[in-house]
Amino acid sequence: MSRSGVAVADESVSAFNDLKLGKKFKFVIFALNDKKTSIVVEETSTDADYDAFLEKLPENECKYAVYDFEYEIGGGEGKRSKIIFFTWSPDTAPIRSKMVYASSKDALRRALNGVAADIQGTDFSEVAYESVLERVSRSTH
Repeated sequence: MSRSGVAVADESVSAFNDLKLGKKFKFVIFALNDKKTSIVVEETSTDADYDAFLEKLPENECKYAVYDFEYEIGGGEGKRSKIIFFTWSPDTAPIRSKMVYASSKDALRRALNGVAADIQGTDFSEVAYESVLERVSRSTH
């Protein structure tokens, strides 16, 4: 339960584990339910195209997401994969929505074990592939 009184639905943890352990999904989008009492799965996807993920982030609404981010390591070391947690809170979202998402984030974040990095996005430049790549590759050295 978060400070805002929002709970994390069991399905949200299950979908995360399916992504992490089962590699069933490439990303999961989470949202607050209509009553703003629970964080639920809005969508799951197996699409490996990062742009397909970005297209799911609405211009005027807050969301949470986890993404199984794969990238090449320099020096021929091959690919790495890190699970990234996104808090998507665009500047154009309603202020009340931004407040509820901000105060509920910790409950979801604590429920998801195995996240490598957190990305806070208020506009698309902050969640662009290159920005995320820079963050995750910095943490591997």
